Amino acid sequence: MSTPAYRIGLGHDTHRLGPNRALILGGVRIEHDRGLLGHSDADIVLHAITDALLGALALGDIGELFPDTDPANKDTDSRVFLNKALQLVRARGWSPVNIDCTIHAQRPKLASHKPTIRQSLANLLDLPLDAVSVKAKTGEHVGPIGREEAMSADAVVLLSRELKVES
Repeated sequence: MSTPAYRIGLGHDTHRLGPNRALILGGVRIEHDRGLLGHSDADIVLHAITDALLGALALGDIGELFPDTDPANKDTDSRVFLNKALQLVRARGWSPVNIDCTIHAQRPKLASHKPTIRQSLANLLDLPLDAVSVKAKTGEHVGPIGREEAMSADAVVLLSRELKVES
């Protein structure tokens, strides 16, 4: 007989906006006059999800696995970070069940991009589309998000595995 086992992970990431950078959210390039600044491609969505996956199993965080002091991580596509975290999760017998992500950005408006981001995340995490939620919130012109100085993302992931129970 088996019973399900579950773990929940929470992730967050924030990056400043700057010129001459691509804006990439959830592995999707979005046209905008500025992009997110960071050592890698600064994809806040994938960074938050990576941290959520790692956090669910107490495996540290993205900065520990992929430090910005390591030149090998310079300009890295954040899908590499996500894939490594997924490998660690799966190697321990766990699988993502669903993901819920919120992107905080004053501009650009993300309503028309959410379906594409959602599909990208479903593909990257090997999840059905109805197990992936992407929401967008503005900063209501308050703080660094509202002043268009930065963007952030939050993510929650549920992991499961089957445990064998002796009867």
